[in-house]
Amino acid sequence: MTEGRLVLAATPLGDVRDASPRLSEALATADVIAAEDTRRLRSLTAALEVSPVGRVVSFYEDVETARLPKLLESLQAGETVLLVTDAGMPSVSDPGFRLVAACVEAEIAVTCLPGPSAVTTALALSGLPCDRFCFEGFAPRKPGERAKWLGSLKDEPRTAVFFESPHRLASTLADAADVLGPERRAAVCRELTKTYEEVKRGNLPDLAAWAAEGVKGEITVVLAGAPPRSVSVEDLVSEVSSRVSAGERLKSAAAEVAEAAGVSKKELYDAVLASRKR
Repeated sequence: MTEGRLVLAATPLGDVRDASPRLSEALATADVIAAEDTRRLRSLTAALEVSPVGRVVSFYEDVETARLPKLLESLQAGETVLLVTDAGMPSVSDPGFRLVAACVEAEIAVTCLPGPSAVTTALALSGLPCDRFCFEGFAPRKPGERAKWLGSLKDEPRTAVFFESPHRLASTLADAADVLGPERRAAVCRELTKTYEEVKRGNLPDLAAWAAEGVKGEITVVLAGAPPRSVSVEDLVSEVSSRVSAGERLKSAAAEVAEAAGVSKKELYDAVLASRKR
């Protein structure tokens, strides 16, 4: 029996010309196409002048778990299942993760047709450091959860990328300014690759004021990482001592704290020992 294969395919964010030839071929030949929105799929195939021969099934968040058994059956029967979302890469804040995990568990082959991604596109356009970054998905909707989430980014040194809805953007940016400080910079990327693409860069209060005037479209926010903390070895002694009191070994606690703060491990270790003699 021919082995089945799951194919994850990135789709255009807006401009259909970003579709790869491999995507067109996959849409035309797959045995099954699992689509987040079948209407969007029909629009895409029409624009690409592709006529799928395979079965089309809807595969969005609310039905993802229920659809898994049938899709796994198709794969185990040797069929090729193509997974596409409305835009960008499946599994990245879109349906797909559960199906990929199930395929991995069942030892079914999984491959990917790379292509457009709002995360990396916004990151590249932001003008902020791109050497290290983290993706945070969608910002929490509730104010309390959002404040806690922003607090977790207060000391995050990497550039952070997240999605936000246009009607919550202003409040999220205002909250970010309160939690992270008015000097933190960011970029708001709107309608990437589409007719009205716009990238607004600045500090958080200025961006919040701009967003308060009204923003439309698909939004990706890129947030600058926290500036390096200026700390001395003496400032870190109490942190190491607290961790030792909680049960950690002095050597490992001193090493971890020193590495995170960018100070000498030996100097910090010696400083903790010296503090015990006072």
